[in-house]
Amino acid sequence: MVDIEILSKKLDTYRNKRGRVVNVPDELRLEVLLAWEQWKGKASEFYRALGCSYKGMGAMIGKAKKLRREGHFPTEAFKEVKISDTGAVANSPCTGIEVQISGGKLIRFQAVDQLIDYLKKSEAA
Repeated sequence: MVDIEILSKKLDTYRNKRGRVVNVPDELRLEVLLAWEQWKGKASEFYRALGCSYKGMGAMIGKAKKLRREGHFPTEAFKEVKISDTGAVANSPCTGIEVQISGGKLIRFQAVDQLIDYLKKSEAA
């Protein structure tokens, strides 16, 4: 989890004379977004911990979400999943999740998060 105090100090370097946070680089916007997504308390506490207003933080988080949707930030590396014929794995016990795709191919996932990553990537393609 991102340390809020460090993030607050990073944002302080972009404060102008009036105390507003301006000209924040996109990488720092992403850090703020990641911290916001991991925050478990109230939104007002998050804004107060960073020393920013709700309007300024809302705009910053919104811009970071937009940049992430548009693919500006690199995503995590996709884990390779091996595809095998149905007959080759039909006799083996399943250790995880198996999904049969078109052409009779079978994909085996060891964890649910791998299946979710695969489905997200295949949907985007």
